[in-house]
Amino acid sequence: MTNETEFQSTALPGVILIKPHVFGDARGFFLETYQRERYADRGIDVGFVQDNHSRSKHATLRGLHVNTERPQGKLVRCVAGEIFDVAVDVRPGSPTYRQWVGARLSSQNFHQIWVPAGYAHGFCVLSDVAEVEYKVTDYYHPQGDVCIAWNDPDIGIEWPLESAPLLSQQDQAAAPLAELADKLPRYSGASQPMDART
Repeated sequence: MTNETEFQSTALPGVILIKPHVFGDARGFFLETYQRERYADRGIDVGFVQDNHSRSKHATLRGLHVNTERPQGKLVRCVAGEIFDVAVDVRPGSPTYRQWVGARLSSQNFHQIWVPAGYAHGFCVLSDVAEVEYKVTDYYHPQGDVCIAWNDPDIGIEWPLESAPLLSQQDQAAAPLAELADKLPRYSGASQPMDART
């Protein structure tokens, strides 16, 4: 195992899977979950303004969410249990429009995922309970919140669930991407989805 954090590109531009190096012995473990210079060198050069922590029961699905007025970049990790975390390109005109990537994040593998501002994000809980912590680059702005149907066939996310998910009222009422295209920012040709606030 490498002694350095691994940063792996994904099929979506700017979305990065991060595998921190974990120092473990008979006492337990230690790892760095964020180090500004190292992360900036690998393309995550942003200013985080808030840390969030959620707890969810098995089969809970949160998403898909994107904010169009104050987009948030998110650095996500699972500190208890296991989740399947997803990023979706929802920018009309983008070469990767409607494409998605997913990764299992758990308290056992310590992996993180960086979802740049402008991508839709969501996750489902695979363990009995999961606790998720994520850093964000802007404050929540409900007026710009857009919720996309988790099971939109035009996106086709392969959620690893054995039964129907538990959804919030907001997520139950979410519309498919095709009905929301006029609310979403069009692709600008930039390599990053949107500029995150620094």
